[in-house]
Amino acid sequence: MPKTLVIAEKPSVARDYARVLKCTQKGEGCLYNDKYVVTWAIGHLIELCEPEAYDEKYKRWNRADLPIIPEQMKLRVIRGSGPQFKIVKKWMRDDDIDRIICGTDSGREGELIFRYIYQMAGCKKPFDRLWVSSMTNEAIQEGFSTLKDGRAYDSLYESARCRSEADWLVGMNGSRAFTIHYHALLSIGRVQTPTLAIIARRDEEIKAFVPKDYWEVEIGLNKDETPFNAKWFDWETVEEEGKTTRRRTTQISEKARAEEILARSGKGTKVTVTEIERQTKKQLPPLLYDLTELQREGNRKYGYSAAKVLSIAQNLYEKHKLITYPRTDSRYLSHDMKETVRKTLHAMDTPEFHPWLMKIPGLNFNGRIIDDSKITDHHAIIPTPRKPDLSSLSEEESRIYRLIAYRLISVFYPAYEYETTTVTLASEQDRFLARGRHVLVQGYMELPTNSGGTKKKKTQEADLPELAEGMELTVLSSKVIANQTNPPAPFTEATLLSAMEYAGKYIEDEALQELMKKTSLGTPATRAATIERLIKVGYVKRAGKTLRATDKGIALIHILPKELTSPEMTAKWERALDKIYQGGMDPQAFMNSIKRYVEFIVGAADQAPQEADDTFSKAEEARKSRKKKAPSVGLGTCPVCKKGTILRNSKAYYCTEWKQGCKCTVWLDSLSRYGDILNDDLIREVLAKGSAVRPVTMPQTFEKGTATFYFTEKGALEMKDFKKDEGAV
Repeated sequence: MPKTLVIAEKPSVARDYARVLKCTQKGEGCLYNDKYVVTWAIGHLIELCEPEAYDEKYKRWNRADLPIIPEQMKLRVIRGSGPQFKIVKKWMRDDDIDRIICGTDSGREGELIFRYIYQMAGCKKPFDRLWVSSMTNEAIQEGFSTLKDGRAYDSLYESARCRSEADWLVGMNGSRAFTIHYHALLSIGRVQTPTLAIIARRDEEIKAFVPKDYWEVEIGLNKDETPFNAKWFDWETVEEEGKTTRRRTTQISEKARAEEILARSGKGTKVTVTEIERQTKKQLPPLLYDLTELQREGNRKYGYSAAKVLSIAQNLYEKHKLITYPRTDSRYLSHDMKETVRKTLHAMDTPEFHPWLMKIPGLNFNGRIIDDSKITDHHAIIPTPRKPDLSSLSEEESRIYRLIAYRLISVFYPAYEYETTTVTLASEQDRFLARGRHVLVQGYMELPTNSGGTKKKKTQEADLPELAEGMELTVLSSKVIANQTNPPAPFTEATLLSAMEYAGKYIEDEALQELMKKTSLGTPATRAATIERLIKVGYVKRAGKTLRATDKGIALIHILPKELTSPEMTAKWERALDKIYQGGMDPQAFMNSIKRYVEFIVGAADQAPQEADDTFSKAEEARKSRKKKAPSVGLGTCPVCKKGTILRNSKAYYCTEWKQGCKCTVWLDSLSRYGDILNDDLIREVLAKGSAVRPVTMPQTFEKGTATFYFTEKGALEMKDFKKDEGAV
């Protein structure tokens, strides 16, 4: 009987699909019944080949070989992913399979994962696309009942393919060109380089900042036993966005002048209320979360990195089924989700959320919640209609779930309303300013995740006593406060995510800045990885909660052309990729422009300053010294050539006779698919005894047990004789 093959992106998602499809039988790397076979990737199984796959000469980095621009990009199986790819390929080409369903993540990268597997497997069978926004049974069932022809997503794949190939061309050629020029390993990237430039330039501004001293004069007053303070002020004229405006300033640039004001504003001085300004202000509830805003909030409130927030959100989505698809760039819901929201709020009616749900005045689905035009692949992140058991979550998961849950509740709450009062008081020679804030409607701010606020907000919300124009008061105390101007704040992950999302303001050309003010660096799904990559390559380091550019990172920005460091080019790419997805741009035209850009980058490296940069040379020496470490101790005789000794470097175990052609190599991550890390003890035991028994977790079935490891004649470390633990699941 013909069967349908469902390919999920991860094993955990495959199990969810299998549960809904009632695939209860286990096979090698799959779950099945008489109608369906569900198998899985492990994220990306396929990647673009390295340059040496096109020509052996590219193993050596030579300027004469650049730019490397293959006529057609080749694919390869990612090292360590071969066993799972073979399983997926076998099923895709099985005669019993007459239909395939792409069930990878519903987005650009998920589409790329499936299409690369499909292409590498040489599959020609028709396929459908499963598109779901949450992992609840109901959502999965609905997804399987509304499948679309896979070819309807060809433009999404073309957008993903162009992104992948363009990043390869720019990153590989740029990194080689500048590395060769400076004799130091330098990594260049379409998104990572302009992101580094934003951090580096902020750090340089901080370093170059010269603080200026200023003073303020503050007087203490009292009305009806309510003390309050006021500060001396004057008017100043400033230029803002091409316009001349007047504003109040409390800063005094000369200490002597501040002391003069203090002398005539001491205790007993009479001041009169000359003006009272009152304004009623309304602060609407914030929009629902997209991934970037959730990452910002997680960083601000709990100090979590962007990557950590994404990982927690993925767990809540895949493992616990408590939130919708997290890798979204939308903060709105669609019109057809109103009933889903009602069910979700009903499911959330637990002791934790009940008091706050009861205060919702009504479900007003306004334009700040529902807007189909502002939804791309996925809607905003909200809880699913599944009753949450917060006790089953880790503390980190619970915190992020609460943020998402309370945000959904808050959008139905009233606005936060308050009245600001600005009071001007005058003595014979001076004017003073007192400010107060009176809360009229607490609104959404009373929710646990919104209340409290910062210390600054708390002080601003202090009420002033009842005052009237013409009222005379007596100064009870006065003092001079010494201050200094502050440098720009270093980036935290929260503020850097904002800078990446609104990178258009970092474009220097004013006309272009206005045109591209909504420019972004990367996507919500990739920004966390970009930050982690900058840290990994040594361009950025974490300093407490802040991110600071290293000397190497700052030096790199100085020698690169503006076209590589400005967000402008990346912004144009993202717009072009979106046009490809929408069917408004030819993919080949985009790739042709990328090839011209790559030629420019290689030429720019040639034009970079010739003198060696001490920063790069020092960083390179430090990198090499870390890599060298102590010489590895021989672990035993090579099982292949029988002459050399097995040693370990930073990537693999290898034979000392490799220069004479011995190919015995065992990569350090060889056992990662079995949930273990390869170590010296295992290699030493296998070399001494011929084999070694170790605990493993089988990647296809997740069964725990033990297996025997041994060297093959070709020098690979293989496994045999798996024995399942008694009672293991």
